[in-house]
Amino acid sequence: MPDESFRDQVVIVTGASAGIGRALALQLAGQGARVAVAARRADRLEQVAAEGRQRGGTLLVVPTDVADETQCQALIDKTVGAFGRLDMLINNAGLAATALLEQFPNLGLFRQVMDVNFHGAVACTYYALPHLKRTRGRVVAISSVGGKAALPYNTPYISSKFALQGFCDSLRMELQPHGVSVTVICPWWVVTEFHEAQLDQAGRPRGPRGRAFYTPNMMTAERCAALTLEAAWRRRREVVLGPGWLAAWLKLLAPGLLDWVTVKVFLEPVIRRARAQGRTTE
Repeated sequence: MPDESFRDQVVIVTGASAGIGRALALQLAGQGARVAVAARRADRLEQVAAEGRQRGGTLLVVPTDVADETQCQALIDKTVGAFGRLDMLINNAGLAATALLEQFPNLGLFRQVMDVNFHGAVACTYYALPHLKRTRGRVVAISSVGGKAALPYNTPYISSKFALQGFCDSLRMELQPHGVSVTVICPWWVVTEFHEAQLDQAGRPRGPRGRAFYTPNMMTAERCAALTLEAAWRRRREVVLGPGWLAAWLKLLAPGLLDWVTVKVFLEPVIRRARAQGRTTE
């Protein structure tokens, strides 16, 4: 990919206040793109915008909660109003709530995760489509290996990513006659603030406990962003990062084996901890 592949392109990045979204926005800015950065935390967005301008980009700050459809529409309208066009939409905003399904006191957090991860991407894409068709642009979705092979203890997140995967696969066919590409990125674990922000069954962020999950060998947000932009530029259909391809293939070739390994590695330790703390899982 040329160093300035996205120069003067107009790009929207949701979830741009931290992690992969922040890295995407800054790398696009460094290429001379015009970037609308969207997230709920306006102060963090301003920091991203300031750094992006130092790198040579033009950045527009649009505080947005993608769980609100009207705000998704406003994000598209403000971006096109400011820059006159739209060349690429990167649906990156994401949220997770982790617990056994039976441990959630109600389904409020489940719906919240679906609203951010799935419905937010659908709404942003819906309002962006007329503009992307005019530019023969690009839709990029940051999904997860969890959208290819499920994990227990993550039913809201996994459900949202499987839904996102199906949405993109269907949309890709609809947009093929219009020259608009749909690229799905499925990261393995990436070192960001994501696990710190993960919610438990009571809606509390996990904080430092989440950060302790990461290891020095895990992919950085900057590397993930670079691979994402490479795939978007080449209009790739789908990219599964890290060792996630193995899980995806096992899902097809030996799903029972994958389930057994996943239960041993991920679920049984959770159940043991719950029992040790006096919480029932039955």
